[in-house]
Amino acid sequence: MADTPSLRVAVDIGGTFTDTVLMNDAGAVLATCKTPTTPSNPTLGALDGVEWAVQDAGAEFGQIAGFIHGTTLATNALIERQGARVATITNEGFRDILEIAYERRYSQYDINIDKPDLIVPRARALTIRGRMDAAGRELTPLDETGLPALVDDLRRCEAEAVAICLLHAYANPAHEERLRDLLAAELPDLTISISSQVSPEAREFDRLCTTIANAYIQPLMGRYLLDFAQAFQERGLQCPILMMTAGGGMTTLETAAQLPIRLVESGPAGGAILAARIAATAGLAEVLSFDMGGTTAKLCLIDNYRPQSARRFEIARAERFIKGSGMPVRIPVLEMIEIGAGGGSIASVDRLGRVQVGPQSAGSEPGPAAFGKGGDRATVTDADILQGLIEPASFAEGRLAIDLDAASHAMEETVARALDIAPQEAAAGISEIVDESMAGAGRMHAVESGKDLSARTMIAFGGNGPLHATRVARRAGVSRILVPRDPGVGSAVGFLHAAVSFEIVRSRYATLDTLDMTAINGFFDAMIAEATAVVRAGSAEGRLICSRTAYMRYHGQGHEIEITLPDRPLAPGDIDTLRAGFEAEYARQFSRAVPGMVIEILNWSVRLGTEVSTPAALPSPPQSTPAISQRQHDIFCEVTQTDRTADVYDRAALTPGQVLTGPALIVEPQTTTYVSADFGAEVDGDGNLILTRAEALA
Repeated sequence: MADTPSLRVAVDIGGTFTDTVLMNDAGAVLATCKTPTTPSNPTLGALDGVEWAVQDAGAEFGQIAGFIHGTTLATNALIERQGARVATITNEGFRDILEIAYERRYSQYDINIDKPDLIVPRARALTIRGRMDAAGRELTPLDETGLPALVDDLRRCEAEAVAICLLHAYANPAHEERLRDLLAAELPDLTISISSQVSPEAREFDRLCTTIANAYIQPLMGRYLLDFAQAFQERGLQCPILMMTAGGGMTTLETAAQLPIRLVESGPAGGAILAARIAATAGLAEVLSFDMGGTTAKLCLIDNYRPQSARRFEIARAERFIKGSGMPVRIPVLEMIEIGAGGGSIASVDRLGRVQVGPQSAGSEPGPAAFGKGGDRATVTDADILQGLIEPASFAEGRLAIDLDAASHAMEETVARALDIAPQEAAAGISEIVDESMAGAGRMHAVESGKDLSARTMIAFGGNGPLHATRVARRAGVSRILVPRDPGVGSAVGFLHAAVSFEIVRSRYATLDTLDMTAINGFFDAMIAEATAVVRAGSAEGRLICSRTAYMRYHGQGHEIEITLPDRPLAPGDIDTLRAGFEAEYARQFSRAVPGMVIEILNWSVRLGTEVSTPAALPSPPQSTPAISQRQHDIFCEVTQTDRTADVYDRAALTPGQVLTGPALIVEPQTTTYVSADFGAEVDGDGNLILTRAEALA
């Protein structure tokens, strides 16, 4: 290889495995690998993966010119409550923002309701005198004489981090910034997050929760990112490391350390980007992205080659599928539904004799029982192995030995004996439950978005996605599946196709009829300048793409609709265009517009990013020819509920145009694609597997 740096690497640290992808400057994947995640020090698993990939490609660390990283560490710290000890500072008289929340219960008639854990108890909720109004005008100066008492309170409650959220700081951050500077001078070891930087939007409860979440994980993520960068620099890495964000872009380590809340769900975002790019290549306007890993499964709707996005999601819901039962976080995010259903999800039998699967996971330590690393509880992977859907000899490229006896013993002890059935029957039951859980989550996500799954193509990836795709698709009403190349490390591949970008959402109230164009254009200029500084820190060259959005509603409504604005300064003639655009989108979502109503704009956003290459059109495959299986393997067929013999194919040996019928197993280094008996498969012009359900058996 040439000495000139020309390689790019992506590392996605999941709950069970760490995925690594090495790509050259032409976009060709040179090496991929999965290494067990090392929970005590995630950097070690990442180092192992990158070192293996670099050696496999015959390269050196010094040739890496781009490094993109995504991690579940921020998500796990929030879910498992492993962050810093946080205090809050709000305006005097507003100490109980967290206690009051939305002034409603997420389950109206549940007398034993579990309230969301919002991290900060009332004893650590502090206040200070001072007030801004909604327009950013100072009503009461910040009471700096109260600082000594505030410092004493922070020391007394042993706070390691503080979240400052003052009223209307999105309109004028002066009080928050002054208080931050004063506290930093008195308490230099205290980590400080301010809402005007973390989430400069109206609605103080959401803004406070987001700032708390940021402060909670900021010390942990700051140390982790520093250690991660130093470890790779010691190995010879010379390029900067960019971090994947929840919104589907990349940002610098420095920005990530200041705003670690933006890293939550960064891994799944890479998968959605990959699915959107594949959809564009294949000309698929409506897609369901299905990413099943070792710990969780993620589903995302993609329309017109763009993943569905949102500005709000919830962390650690007390009730898995009930909105309002978690901690709200307001940041730009690719919208998807995530459930605790992965290869490592643990199965058990409750006191009523019902089989439960997940959300608890065996993770990488000890992992499923079949991994032979000390796991003694049956998991989804153990169930797949006992049904013959994973070839032990080809699993994990032969680097991880499969212990069939351990899997069978765990299934007997934890599920089969309690139900008085054979381990193989218990395995089939576990698969039925976990597949229905994932399909049900997909159906619910589609219904909540007002969309239909039946006309969509499922794009399946992740270590377990291709293995469960046909079974989930059948239950979800999807009849066509696409499994891309290198699906086992799909999210990491997606990282390499993401733009260096940054999105800012900021509140500024206005009505459409009285919109001050000069003021709004100046407001946008300031946001664009702020976003440009972040993006250019990660990518000094190339054209930047800017998109602008307004969040509009009718007067009196509680939530807004996202309306795309022209990529230029607004002019008076745009008022009618904005009105028409809002009413058209409102009618699409709610069947009709409401004439004569005042239209308000509460929030404005700017997303600035580097230009991403347009994927080439998918080449047409040659004439269809039957694929020749290499061997056969005994499986349990869920369609006929009988033991059958499945043909086994090595994916590397399949060529465009080849076709096959199920039941079949298509094996490759990091995953296996299971073609159910009611599906057929073909290889398209780009090497993707296209699985189609046979109408005669549907």
